[in-house]
Amino acid sequence: MRILLIGNPNVGKSAVFSRLTGTDVIISNYPGTTVEFTKGYTALRTGESREVIDVPGTYSLEPTCKAEEVAVNMMESMFDEGDIIINVVDSTHLERNLYLTLQLLERDIPVIVALNLWDEARHKGISIDVDRLQDILGVPVVPTSALTGEGIDILMDRISGIMEDAGPESCVGLDKTLSPEKVQRAKRSTDERWSEIGRIITEVQTISHRHHTFIDRLEDASIQPVTGLIMAICVMYLSFKLVGFIGEGLIDYIFDPLFEAVVRPAVTKFGVVLGSEGIIHDLLIGHLVNGEIDFEVSMGLLTTGLYVPIAMVLPYVFAFYVVLSILEDVGYLPRLAVLVDNLMHVLGMHGYAVVPMVLGFGCNVPAALATRILESRREKFICATMLSIGIPCMAQTAMVVGLMGRYGWQYLAIIYGTLFALWLIIGIVLNAMLSGSSPPLLMEIPPYRFPHPRILGKKVWMRIRAFLADAIPYVLLGVLFVNILHVTGIIDALGRVFAPFLTGFLGLPSEAIVALIMGFLRKDVAVGMLSPLGLSVKQLVVATVVLTAYFPCAATFVVLLRELGPFDMLISALIMLAAAFGAGGLMNLVMSEVVPIGHVIIGFIVLITVIILVARTVRTVRIRHSKGQS
Repeated sequence: MRILLIGNPNVGKSAVFSRLTGTDVIISNYPGTTVEFTKGYTALRTGESREVIDVPGTYSLEPTCKAEEVAVNMMESMFDEGDIIINVVDSTHLERNLYLTLQLLERDIPVIVALNLWDEARHKGISIDVDRLQDILGVPVVPTSALTGEGIDILMDRISGIMEDAGPESCVGLDKTLSPEKVQRAKRSTDERWSEIGRIITEVQTISHRHHTFIDRLEDASIQPVTGLIMAICVMYLSFKLVGFIGEGLIDYIFDPLFEAVVRPAVTKFGVVLGSEGIIHDLLIGHLVNGEIDFEVSMGLLTTGLYVPIAMVLPYVFAFYVVLSILEDVGYLPRLAVLVDNLMHVLGMHGYAVVPMVLGFGCNVPAALATRILESRREKFICATMLSIGIPCMAQTAMVVGLMGRYGWQYLAIIYGTLFALWLIIGIVLNAMLSGSSPPLLMEIPPYRFPHPRILGKKVWMRIRAFLADAIPYVLLGVLFVNILHVTGIIDALGRVFAPFLTGFLGLPSEAIVALIMGFLRKDVAVGMLSPLGLSVKQLVVATVVLTAYFPCAATFVVLLRELGPFDMLISALIMLAAAFGAGGLMNLVMSEVVPIGHVIIGFIVLITVIILVARTVRTVRIRHSKGQS
């Protein structure tokens, strides 16, 4: 017997799941956090263990969009003889949630209603007669607050009671036989269900008068065109300033002193034991600079391999995830989606595509997974392609800031301005060339909520843990790979082969092939490998833009391959390559300071033309591919 958590988006299913199973999951104050099934196990009071499944949110068993269709199909495949449904309901929006509840009650599966967000309902002056609601629905109704744990024990008792009894038939309203009344209910129209919901609300819910608070006014102002835009600019500016402040502080006062006081002496002593040269020394310690270890450029497993992910990247990643988690839990991201909806439609998506874009600044992997919240294959393709080209992850951003910050903010502005321009151009072109249109934005805007410290801390820790588990092995593998390529002479051979393209078109030395190769594995490592090459500022800018745009890292590629499929992923990769190398070649000309402005304009026209041709080819191939499948 399994326990299925089913409910509308953003009602707290994941929080209930975490309470029941003890499993850590990402919980956020916006719909679409759960994009796939999450499974865990809960221990009943009988000592038995039962599987608990967190199902993606849906408003109805009659799906109105692709996301709901996927969720409903997944639920239908799970319904079984012994399954129990925990219908998680938002107590603050009972009327809207009850439609799905009535549909579930029409099925021959036991249902328990969890009135979640019970504390928030009390705060808003909403009173619900639980006993009367239980009598009307004919199933157990349990008020809960998953964030605080209120009501979870009672919910567990209800579940255990069903398991312990002779059968579900012994619980009121939980009989599995299709009675004539239940058969008749299943035939009800949408209007009949809403009429019944109206009668239920009249009987069970009362709302006391409550004056508009400052938070209420702030909620309203944050989605208005003028005030909302001003707030968005302020929020984004303060967010990135805070990320920089926290990240730089951690580096200057904790990680750099730690490496100098602890790691350097230990590694230096170990280097003496190994000898000053040799393959083993070069692999583990790396090359010495003026007789000393340089953590950034030595390229040893114990030097650069540890310093880059821990001391250079981790502080910024930690800071970003703290800020992102606060924005998620407060409930600001859905409001940002509303504000950018018009812009996103120009780019072939609706406003909710801003969620994977924002997540991409942390890590492209969860951002790629988040593209599932978009309804159509067309939207997912556009979003995934734009995400891979124009959104550098925080690990890469940390490396770029560390590498270019010493030369001045203007070069950082050039890099990110170019990426933003590419992001816009790719979106506009793909929207124009791919058949179909963007659906309207239909989403629930949650109320502002104060972040719960426990949930916030757990979320940040989960993300940092995932980053460390992913980053450190890739960095070590990358450093080892590069050293092997150097020892075997492969780097020199590849450099000679691609020298005409690298030096002639991009203006980079042949040694830059190392970074381009490593970009397939991990982009932040690739950026770090630019440091020992002695590149000029212009070359660093060009190389950074190319590395960011030309191909997703290995982890992101695997996820996108699964989400888009081999065919769409191939097409997306071709667009990335055209955009990256086209932009790199154009920037090489622009920053050479010998190219007239007319040539620059022509270059932009050529770049856009190339992208359009690729996109047109994409459209033709996709149409033929679709016809072939049909």
